[in-house]
Amino acid sequence: MRPIVLAAALFAVLFWGGSPVGTKVAVTELPPLPMSALRAAIAAPVGVLLALLFRVPLPRNAREMGLMALCAFCGFIGFPVIFSYGVSRTSAIHAGMILAMLPVFTGAIANLTDRRWPGRMWWIGCTIAIAGEALLIFSRAAPGGEASLLGDAICVASAAIASTGYVTGARLSQAGYPSQGTTYWGIALATLIFLPFTPWMFDGIAWGTISTAAWAGVTYLALGVSMLGYVIWYWALGQGGIARIGVLQFLQPVSGLLLARLLLGEPITTTVIAASLIVLAGVGIATRN
Repeated sequence: MRPIVLAAALFAVLFWGGSPVGTKVAVTELPPLPMSALRAAIAAPVGVLLALLFRVPLPRNAREMGLMALCAFCGFIGFPVIFSYGVSRTSAIHAGMILAMLPVFTGAIANLTDRRWPGRMWWIGCTIAIAGEALLIFSRAAPGGEASLLGDAICVASAAIASTGYVTGARLSQAGYPSQGTTYWGIALATLIFLPFTPWMFDGIAWGTISTAAWAGVTYLALGVSMLGYVIWYWALGQGGIARIGVLQFLQPVSGLLLARLLLGEPITTTVIAASLIVLAGVGIATRN
């Protein structure tokens, strides 16, 4: 794996590590569905402007258009909406830990569509990383007082949908379609799908009472996660292989913990450090597959 591909994937994972925190801040003041639509609406003009500026083409044929539509729905509608509902019913820490399942879903879906069986090192690495995630989730060091089984289950469902979008986006990239286009035009398509429902979704929202923190959370999700993160991630998946790069998402909860410490002042205990080292070891083994 080329160093630049690995660095790009790690950069995207770092950005996404703050996604549960940003989502939690936003959904405390905005309902999940309007928040997700607003997130897409903020990102879409930027995406279209960049697509026109860099002359990123639209999908060239019906197959690419179909992949684009599926990718847009999974990545910019299905995942944000369902994940936001999950986060509103569980803790940000639990939501972040559950997103560690993304590499499992991504690798499994990719290998299933390719009709391949993952290598032994992939299985070993994933098992070790999952053990580290379990330690983080179930240890008393992980604050989970707001967590609920329903919220956790909804977050698991959102992870499966997101992984489907990742695989679809990677297929577009591998077929020669620019990874930027998957994000730029995909977010625009998602916004068009949201558009007919906006009067109903935004009805009754007291816009003047929304805090700066909530707006910052939505903006971070729109531009940092949906735009920059997706562009880099789809490129890395296409260049480094879906199963090999996808497993790096096991690092997302680790980066999320660090961001929670810096932004929210949450303590990083000995248990958290030990679990993080286990996750890192698992990622190292799995990427040798």
